Amino acid sequence: MIYFLVAVLLIFGLVLFSGWIEKNNIYFPDKKIESTPENIGLSYKDVYFRTSDGVELNGWFIPTGKPSRATVLLCHGNAGNISHRLDIIRMLNSLDLNVFIFDYRGYGRSCGTVSERGTYLDAIAAYEELSKLRGVNINKVIFYGRSLGGAVAVELALQKDPVALILDGTFTSTSDMAKEIYPFLPAKFLINTKYDSLDKIKNVAVPKFIIHSMEDEIVLFHHGKELFEKAVEPKEFYRMRGGHNDAMVMYEDEYTNRLDKFLKGIEI
Repeated sequence: MIYFLVAVLLIFGLVLFSGWIEKNNIYFPDKKIESTPENIGLSYKDVYFRTSDGVELNGWFIPTGKPSRATVLLCHGNAGNISHRLDIIRMLNSLDLNVFIFDYRGYGRSCGTVSERGTYLDAIAAYEELSKLRGVNINKVIFYGRSLGGAVAVELALQKDPVALILDGTFTSTSDMAKEIYPFLPAKFLINTKYDSLDKIKNVAVPKFIIHSMEDEIVLFHHGKELFEKAVEPKEFYRMRGGHNDAMVMYEDEYTNRLDKFLKGIEI
């Protein structure tokens, strides 16, 4: 009887701990918009739209100001909000790409509470909003996912048809990340949030550009490598340098040149 009670308490404790992990280690939303594209000299349109389950979201559309090559639907990472992504917006814009970036529910000025299913619905709503924006050719949309946003972009690529998928610093799955951070926890069985891009990416047929830094201290390099190996052709891997959050800024010229080369190699 004592062993049974100990086992019950242990299981109960693991369940509580896994719930704590999901609540405190996956999403880090920030409600405050600290700056806008105007702060870096870019004009933009502030956009509000609704998801299929009725949640109001906020995003920015940043046109190139000249004939664009395509439009990037940018799915950001798990922390902050769209106001913390001005560097990547500027970089993409410099390549003659329109950019549409949005905040997931619970982030920035978007309403609601974030969840895995919610982020998927948010991305679908953002894609559908693109078709209503002046200057956007919906047949020339690139999905760009950064970190957790890569998992959102992979799922979106299964639902909609981009001309290309770009993943930057993306992990294979939430459970794989949890196993590395908490190796004593049977994360596969306890964590409900999956973001299982490794299982999904083999079903994405469009050209893929997978970027990962060898020095990434948060999402280790092997995640990007495994995603690339599991992906089907056409695909390209960019092994870069720098930390998870500063690689693009530190090596911007190299980053921009490699991305430009990829874009020139696909039909847009």
